[in-house]
Amino acid sequence: MTGTWLKNGSGGTDAPLRLFCFAHAGGGGGFFQPWREKLLPEVEVCPVILPGRETRVAEPAFRSMADLLGPLCTGLAPHLDRPYALFGHSTGAAIAYEVARRFQDDPARAPRRLLVSGRRAPHLAARRPPYAGLADDDFLRVVAELGGTPREVMRQRDLMRMFLPALRADFHLNETYRPLPGPRLTCPLSGFTGDHDPEVTPLELRLWETTSDGPFRMRVYEGDHFYLAGLPEPLHSDLRRDLSETVRQSVS
Repeated sequence: MTGTWLKNGSGGTDAPLRLFCFAHAGGGGGFFQPWREKLLPEVEVCPVILPGRETRVAEPAFRSMADLLGPLCTGLAPHLDRPYALFGHSTGAAIAYEVARRFQDDPARAPRRLLVSGRRAPHLAARRPPYAGLADDDFLRVVAELGGTPREVMRQRDLMRMFLPALRADFHLNETYRPLPGPRLTCPLSGFTGDHDPEVTPLELRLWETTSDGPFRMRVYEGDHFYLAGLPEPLHSDLRRDLSETVRQSVS
């Protein structure tokens, strides 16, 4: 894997905290562009780009967490030279969690906070059958129903079929992911979801608190699986609060 893992790299600011952001299945760094413009100046937003999308569209996407985690953590390691937090939405929440687990035993590179969104706790089995193996038309219908992909893009069938391999790979990664036994995290953990998200209930989100010995904070917003699109004000306010707290703890 030769492509860069971060959209626009890192190190462009003197912000005391980096926030690495992992998108939903099929998503890319562009999903977090509003965050770069709206969040605290003390936070450098670093969207992560996985193979198979955006500037890495020519690279094959990973189909399993086990295969992804090694190259991803190797790619992120040079950017862990200052305090950081991890945010993940949906599939990205599982990836962010595993990155946190990978680095938590290294005092110099352990995350200061994990923020997860739109995904049930990692030890919970799915409540629906897997989608990754569906026929193309059925699979694209499911993707459209979940939202997150602009309608004008969904209507361009040739374009969507070009992105099908990466989409399927992401769904397969998420649907086959099972966390290996291991110690609980020690960092603070924040959970976020929409009140009409078909993928996760508030109770399933709350069970993330069993994955860390650190304090857990949970918020539920009005909306579906993509309640966070565009960074609406309630989420914006809560993110600023959590990240401000993390910045203060990091520099104290």
